[in-house]
Amino acid sequence: MSEPIILYWQPGCTSCLRAKEFLHSHGVDFESINVVDDPTGFQRLAARGIKNVPVITQGDRFILAQVLTEIANFLGLEDDDAQPLPVDELVIKLHMVLAAAQRYIRQIPVSHLNHALPGRTRSYRELGYHIFRIAECFLEAEAGATLTDEDLNSPPGEDLQTGADIAEYGQGVLGAVESWWKNTPDDKEGESIATYFGKQTLHVVLERTTWHSAQHTRQLMMVLNKLDIKPDGPLLTDDLAGLPLPDQVWDN
Repeated sequence: MSEPIILYWQPGCTSCLRAKEFLHSHGVDFESINVVDDPTGFQRLAARGIKNVPVITQGDRFILAQVLTEIANFLGLEDDDAQPLPVDELVIKLHMVLAAAQRYIRQIPVSHLNHALPGRTRSYRELGYHIFRIAECFLEAEAGATLTDEDLNSPPGEDLQTGADIAEYGQGVLGAVESWWKNTPDDKEGESIATYFGKQTLHVVLERTTWHSAQHTRQLMMVLNKLDIKPDGPLLTDDLAGLPLPDQVWDN
């Protein structure tokens, strides 16, 4: 009898939700452990030297479940073999997503910015900042830094207190993305980038950056709808076509 498969996850985690949906779509029987509700889950991961989720374990083996192809290989599943969008199309979609996130974070009243997301301690303010930090971390990694979970989840500075503050920070990130793309040779998509989930190509990391930011921007729209505020220029399904997004926006 094979060892049980366990998925460790937390609410609002984009990669966690995508991994969970991937396992369900392939008919995998697995135990689901929400490490927020069950702190012993994180303790078990820490004993293996793991600091973040999602993680899939099977006996003594484990994988940081960030890349669907790697999950498929780990479990001996057929990969969906979906081809990523070309780099130039990913850059266009990332630009669209970051611009949308700027609009949405401005719409959240200052009085609500420090409210927590469902099942998490992360606030709306931190979520808005995180969207732009994802893209900023990509640029730092492309320039030679290692992409770390700690950098991706660093908190906003004390100077970023309002939606307008965060949107202004986001505009700086958006400008940096535009400048990077303008000065990037066409042959760099296969370039290797160091990440906390292993060496990946620039193409893979850019795709992850784009859908990761997009999923969290969908969550900002969820927040606005919860507050009975109509998102300014909502992102539509067609806008995000081709990105490997989870079906759901939130899972708690």
